[in-house]
Formats: sequence, C-alpha cells, structure tokens
Amino acid sequence: MAKPKLKNLPDLSHLVVPGQEISLRVTPKAARTSLIATAEGLRMTVTAVPENGKANAAVRQVLAAAMGVAQTRLNLIRGQTARDKTFVYEEG
Repeated sequence: MAKPKLKNLPDLSHLVVPGQEISLRVTPKAARTSLIATAEGLRMTVTAVPENGKANAAVRQVLAAAMGVAQTRLNLIRGQTARDKTFVYEEG
C-alpha cells in the first residue's frame, strides 16, 4: 500500500484522551486522501480500496497523524466493513 500524502490535516490533538472514542465517516477509493471536521463529525476520504483491510489501515494512519500519536494506539472497535467507523485511543 502506498503511503497517503498527509497534507492539510486538522489538528485533532484534543482527542488524545485515554478511552476516547473517535467516530468518523469514511469514503474509500477516493481521488485523494483528506480529513475534515464538520458539524456532524469527522469525514475522511482515502485512496485505498476497501479490501483486505487496506482502507482501514489507511484510515488509521491518517487519523493517527492528525492526532499526533502512533498508529498502534488506535484500535478499530466498530465498523470493520462499514463506512461509519469508531476508533478508540488507548494509552500504552
């Protein structure tokens, strides 16, 4: 999987709280990778295809970069195969 370009990401460091659940709506197989915060919540587009966990890995990578944490601190707890996903931040 190619690394997504991580430019112009919002600062999500306020979400770095142990046990914090982060919900977002994901659109895979998009033209470019982006992350925006709207009134309804977080919306992300990734260029990765939704097969064999590639899109979920790309989402985890972009979300971790926006939060300023390691990818291993984010666990996908809901939405493995859905567009609406919920990650939880876990401190090591």
